[in-house]
Amino acid sequence: MTNNKPKVEGRSDEAEGPDGGWGWVLVGALFVSTSLVFGLMRSLGVFFVEFVQYFEESAQAISWISSTGLAAQQFFSPLGAALCNAYDARVVVMTGGILAGLGLILASQATCLVHLYLTMGLISGLGWGLIFTPMVATVMANFTRRRTLVLGLAFSSIGLSSFAFNPLFQMLVEMYAWRGALLILGGLSLNIVPCGALILPQRHSKVPAKVDSESRSSRASLLNRISSYLELSLLLERPYITYTLAVTLLNVGYFVPYFHLVAHSRQAGFSEYQAAFVMSAAGATDILGRVVSGWFSDLRHFRLIHLLTMWTTLAGVFIMLLPVSSLSGSYIALIGTSLLYGFSSGALTSLVFAVVPMIVGVERMMGGLGLLQLIESGAGLLGTPMSGLLKDITGNYIASFMVAGSFVILGTLTMATLPHYFSCTDPMPPQRRLLDDKDGSDDMFPLMMCGRLEALPAVAPPTSCPTQ
Repeated sequence: MTNNKPKVEGRSDEAEGPDGGWGWVLVGALFVSTSLVFGLMRSLGVFFVEFVQYFEESAQAISWISSTGLAAQQFFSPLGAALCNAYDARVVVMTGGILAGLGLILASQATCLVHLYLTMGLISGLGWGLIFTPMVATVMANFTRRRTLVLGLAFSSIGLSSFAFNPLFQMLVEMYAWRGALLILGGLSLNIVPCGALILPQRHSKVPAKVDSESRSSRASLLNRISSYLELSLLLERPYITYTLAVTLLNVGYFVPYFHLVAHSRQAGFSEYQAAFVMSAAGATDILGRVVSGWFSDLRHFRLIHLLTMWTTLAGVFIMLLPVSSLSGSYIALIGTSLLYGFSSGALTSLVFAVVPMIVGVERMMGGLGLLQLIESGAGLLGTPMSGLLKDITGNYIASFMVAGSFVILGTLTMATLPHYFSCTDPMPPQRRLLDDKDGSDDMFPLMMCGRLEALPAVAPPTSCPTQ
């Protein structure tokens, strides 16, 4: 598995691509925005118990609130990617920040679960979908050699916010009830707007094409343009489909502990603050896992896909061990397992995204990330309600965590079917096939750099994989 791939003649590491500059400012923006998206989403388990008591509904019905938000975030990610390819990433992210805050503010006035589905689920989820993929793709385009490390640093905010948000949200609920707490969270989410403003305005380099005015306005031309913005051609490539299926299976079980571990800890007999601290402890090691994994991955001793399968396997095992550790009523055992789960789940996160440009190429990364989020949205919608249903049937969360961990491990096994998986080196990612090659106009293609679209030669000397 050791990567001894020789460097391409005449190209140094520094020449492989950008590695810093304004990109570090964007890393800070991604740090804040991800904490206010996924860090907040992970901490909504504190509201789970409050919603069950207030609305007097089943665990399965309440689980649909968080699942709808997660699924909407992933479902609308291709929309965010397409809008960025067509217009301006800065405006798209800022709009997403407004919608994310608006959904939570409106949720504070909810009178039934349907209101929460539409506000916390659909409106905030739409906003999250317009934020995450454009921010990640913009940061990744600004780094080559340290791409996994900067993603680990930026995504460490999710663990940090999970550590801080759980007890904070519990305190807000006790002081202002759940309505007041959601109103405050809505205002907090509006801080994503200035994060989006830090993205430099895009300068689109349109690919010239010799077509007559009739074909320019034709339906086929419109469909080709939409397909290009969404990168739908990726759906015909086996490596991308295999990887997407693996991540989708992983997504079924990955978020279950963040929505149900607090409720499970309460059911096991621990106090409200003890239960909230379980997630805070997992969030602390989540931070460490992201940074350590990013640093170690960028040493290039092993292929990223091999490291990813190792961490996903460990995450699946520790998810299954979470309820087992509390059967004896030992709080120390529960904390210990949560710490191990937090580290492994944090370690795999940045790798999931860093592998994408190695499969599809940097120039198709925005669309690849968007489609990945769309396809896995169904799994996000299924995971927590299925877990809640198993709890309603069995009376506890043991089966819920066992099934969730099994899906994560099944995703690991699917990754092992990727072409060249057992090779010691990474295959070259495919290049974008340009639409028009009749007039020599296919010697340029767009690549997002520093929030702008820069034109690069299509016939470039072969290089090693961007992250390897």
